[in-house]
Amino acid sequence: MPVDGEGVVAVAAASSTDSALKRARLALNMTLEEAADTLNAITGGATDASLMSAWESGRRRTGKRNRAGLCQLYRERPEALFAHQDGAATSVLETSGTAVVVKVLTRWSDLVEAMVDVVAGAREQLVVTGSRSREKAYLAAIETAVAQQPDLVHYRVLYGPPRHRALADHLLRLLELRDPSARHKGVKTLHVGMVEPAEVLERFFVASETAAVVPLPSFHGGGGLRLRRLTRLRVGAAGGDDRSRPRAAGAAQLGGEGEA
Repeated sequence: MPVDGEGVVAVAAASSTDSALKRARLALNMTLEEAADTLNAITGGATDASLMSAWESGRRRTGKRNRAGLCQLYRERPEALFAHQDGAATSVLETSGTAVVVKVLTRWSDLVEAMVDVVAGAREQLVVTGSRSREKAYLAAIETAVAQQPDLVHYRVLYGPPRHRALADHLLRLLELRDPSARHKGVKTLHVGMVEPAEVLERFFVASETAAVVPLPSFHGGGGLRLRRLTRLRVGAAGGDDRSRPRAAGAAQLGGEGEA
């Protein structure tokens, strides 16, 4: 395992020439040894760092069982992870650029629709911040997701008390749907907390394990916002059940009063 002079594990940064398989590992900040150990825990195999490196470089072709394990580990399609081994560049991001995963939203109706889409697509984690929510369709979508997805871990981070009655009622309904002290499969699935002190700048975003809506500050003043939808985010680390802590890798936490 590479270690720097301070005793801290060092993981190399990805380059544009790296395979999708290697970039997926580096995106999780994992060394070859860590990735091999995690893969073995999934498959029961005996992969080592040398074999992982050979797969990433394309010197060796990954077998069916380990392909399935790596797809589970990295949460990615086999067509993308193993394109360099199969001779096909099938990654949408590689062929089309960032336009396919980033969309700027300028209309309120588009914003609400995107937020509802993020909530509806959540299966593992749903993280929502802010105390100003009042859009009925959006709040109803959250309640539906919590009710219909028992494995979904939901976080609501408030910045002070709810600003609107609609949000207060929504939080009460969530408490009726789930007991915050209960544990489903050993994991708490409902977390409601508040950021203090009250003068802390309120930050808003909604994110699942695959997508997010994040407000960006206006260039022309502190009050206006441009809203960008980011998809294919990695929220949470693969390899072991770590769903009790939210991750927002790649999701910028930028402030503003843009919450629906």
